[in-house]
Amino acid sequence: MDVRIFGAKDELGGAAAADAAALLQDAIARKGLAHAIAATGASQFEFLDALTAAAGLDWSKVVFFHLDEYVGLPETHPASFRRYLKERIVAKVRPLAFHFIEGDAADPEAERRRMSDLIRAYPIDVAFVGIGENAHLAFNDPPADFESEEPYLIVSLDEDCRRQQLGEGWFKTLDDVPRQAVSMSVRQILKAEAILAVVPDARKARAVRDCLEAQVSPLHPASILRRHSRTTLYLDRDSASLLTRLAE
Repeated sequence: MDVRIFGAKDELGGAAAADAAALLQDAIARKGLAHAIAATGASQFEFLDALTAAAGLDWSKVVFFHLDEYVGLPETHPASFRRYLKERIVAKVRPLAFHFIEGDAADPEAERRRMSDLIRAYPIDVAFVGIGENAHLAFNDPPADFESEEPYLIVSLDEDCRRQQLGEGWFKTLDDVPRQAVSMSVRQILKAEAILAVVPDARKARAVRDCLEAQVSPLHPASILRRHSRTTLYLDRDSASLLTRLAE
């Protein structure tokens, strides 16, 4: 894992966006299309702002897959990740396609299977991910399933995860935060050719330390990124503040 530490999160976001744009352009040059996974959340604001402003990138040759979405939440809700991605990516750059998880589908299991069947047909060039305050990767909360080969899973959200969503201001009360989500699995994320993990803010410092300095374990789901050959982790001073050493 390549760990890069920046003085501020706007600097972090700009550097990650430059690397992301280069990876997308390389995939387009090699294959004619780039396939990417996009994360959401407050920690991705600066990164996505910089990425969608990147010059010279032909977005009509980029296909996105949705990382995770709450079960039962309509797209009209302020916390909807479909809404987030449509506002922060689709409306700005008009990619060729964006395969969204319909979290409020009448049959969540059928929706999980639909998304799994879709992504199986495409090799992913780059995954843009974050790390949760509880060290989750996508919505794979601890203890995460490191074994499932299913591309998407229906997962239960633990209280720490749900409190993070409340703390970021997406919901008015903890009871309003859904208890389940459709999430890309850990193994599916690791199939991406490259992974860029964008992780600013002091509230992520404990998770960053645990993922880099504790054993790779389902108890620290994002620690599995250390087993991927092309992962870059972007930190700011705050999120790196508890590190005593860098990952090997």
